[in-house]
Amino acid sequence: MSATRAVETVFRIESARIIAAAARIVRDVGIAEEIAQDALVAALEQWPESGVPDRPGAWLMATAKHRAIDLVRRKETYARKLAEVGRTLEDVPPPAEPAAPDDIDDDLLRLIFTACHPVLATEARIALTLRLMGGLTTQEIARAFLAPEPTVAQRIVRAKRALAGAGVPFEVPYGADREQRLDSVLEVIYLIFNEGYSATAGDDLVRPALCEDALRLARVLAALMPKEPEVHGLAALLEFQASRIPARTGPDGEPVLLADQNRSKWNRMLIHRGARAMRDAGSGPYSVQAAIAGCHAEAVRYEDTDWATIAILYGRLVELVPSPVVELNRAVAVSMADGPQAALPLVDALAGEPALRAYHLLPSVRGDLLERLGRREEARAEFERAASLTHNARERDLLLGRAARM
Repeated sequence: MSATRAVETVFRIESARIIAAAARIVRDVGIAEEIAQDALVAALEQWPESGVPDRPGAWLMATAKHRAIDLVRRKETYARKLAEVGRTLEDVPPPAEPAAPDDIDDDLLRLIFTACHPVLATEARIALTLRLMGGLTTQEIARAFLAPEPTVAQRIVRAKRALAGAGVPFEVPYGADREQRLDSVLEVIYLIFNEGYSATAGDDLVRPALCEDALRLARVLAALMPKEPEVHGLAALLEFQASRIPARTGPDGEPVLLADQNRSKWNRMLIHRGARAMRDAGSGPYSVQAAIAGCHAEAVRYEDTDWATIAILYGRLVELVPSPVVELNRAVAVSMADGPQAALPLVDALAGEPALRAYHLLPSVRGDLLERLGRREEARAEFERAASLTHNARERDLLLGRAARM
């Protein structure tokens, strides 16, 4: 491997940890990222001549820390800053590289809580988290979310400024603030995964890279916060969902419905990891969703799915997070457990929900129920309406195909 490629590879792996360590010293994630980039440039300049160090991650970390300390020293407020970060910083040796990917220090926990701070808009939290924690470039984030690169770049810049302007402390919150902040962190990881699992727009149904980034973040968070049940619930949910990705699309990228998926393609290792994470999960929303996903994972055949239990779990989820989308999912489970006639009134009751007015899955579910009841002409109209509402080309083709078969 060339020195340049080694630099890029190591930096991609270690960038979040380096930024987190620098941010602890300078107390500003924007400046910390610049310091990490400076360390990268230094490696690109020196490693081709001197060779790749035995511990490249530790080399980058030490370089970034020294630059961060120098920056603090140059500031007029050096004395106050030095008192904050401790008088022994300059004597701290370069840290040893972690023995395993999950051997994480507290700086990463501070970084993810900062990147997901509620002072930022949801889109900004997602972009900043993928940039700082996921190591993605602005171009990669823009491509993943089908957004213009300048828009994403501005989103990230404004997020950093907002954090600095609001004086957001680089710390792990405690007490009452912790639950609210943790909810924000979990939401960001969940949204990143969902966008990869079922893309809202574009030509591809699935963007596996985004799912992988979210899954990695969930695993990191579970290692950082082993006593938080909902963290393990989210990790379990994403493991179960990710296990199905190889079977969700056909050879040409077309969607494959759950009933038609080849379950031998489901990743059993991820299902095992999901089941293991469930042991530490709790009874919150992510944990209940993980239990639902676990029911699907346990079924060897579609016909073996325990729909009655899934319907009960969705009922519990409605109590925890009342939502018309969750009610719609519960109706689907009821239709499988008790038949389409029992579920149709539940779906019809959601027709007036403002949140579902442009939600393509509402007419899609209704069309499925009507088809099963033999009301094919009505089903065709519902599938056509659903196709007109989705922004994903693959889903649109699937829905139009179902309409045509009516």
